[in-house]
Amino acid sequence: MSVRSLMVPDDTDSFDDADNTVARLASLPGLNTASGMAVDAAGATAVGKLLPVVPELTDVLPHRGLRRGSTVSVIGSRLLVLSLLSEATARGSWAAVVGMPDLGVVAAAELGVEVSRLALVPAPGAELVPAVAALLDGLDLVVVGRGVNGRTARQLSARARHRGAVLISAGAWPGVDVELRCEGGRWSGLGTSGHGFLSEREVTVHTSGRGSAVRPVTARLLAPGAAGRLARPGETESEPMLEAG
Repeated sequence: MSVRSLMVPDDTDSFDDADNTVARLASLPGLNTASGMAVDAAGATAVGKLLPVVPELTDVLPHRGLRRGSTVSVIGSRLLVLSLLSEATARGSWAAVVGMPDLGVVAAAELGVEVSRLALVPAPGAELVPAVAALLDGLDLVVVGRGVNGRTARQLSARARHRGAVLISAGAWPGVDVELRCEGGRWSGLGTSGHGFLSEREVTVHTSGRGSAVRPVTARLLAPGAAGRLARPGETESEPMLEAG
């Protein structure tokens, strides 16, 4: 299947409609799926204006969830990016990650992402924009692993808004609705001798944005907590993440 370019001329303010449907997404260059999404994705879209998130993120997001049609940028934490996908995919939503060639499906699964509903486009090259546009037509959440220029970014955000999808950027994005900026802190778990397990890392997440997200929010989280997932400080978890020393 040939993919029609969705880049628009200078005198146009919107994308042309994509030829691609979810049933044909597997033909896009570089597309593979965690477990054969293709046709079944059509009609698997979760209903409602908000997509759910893990409890640790409800107080961080202005609507206590991911508002359909919005664009969210996450700066400074891949774990936070994947954590945004976990609850929604666990409840039946479909997600895609575009332009993150080093993303591991096992790592995503360990963070709670339902990988049977996760599509990967690791290296789209020049097809990044049409791939993202096509995925926004059929899936609930689309993560973009690298930035695009300002005008194209605004067009993709407009497409997400029109289709009712959530566009998530793993990095800065112009005109974003919600920005989550993660500032790293200290790891804990090592003994006084410098040996042991790195079990937790406390981070500070700053939320800003437009509309209801204008009022800044700052929250402390563990990214990761002792079990390797997002957690709140003080929560009891098991399983050390990384051995050091």
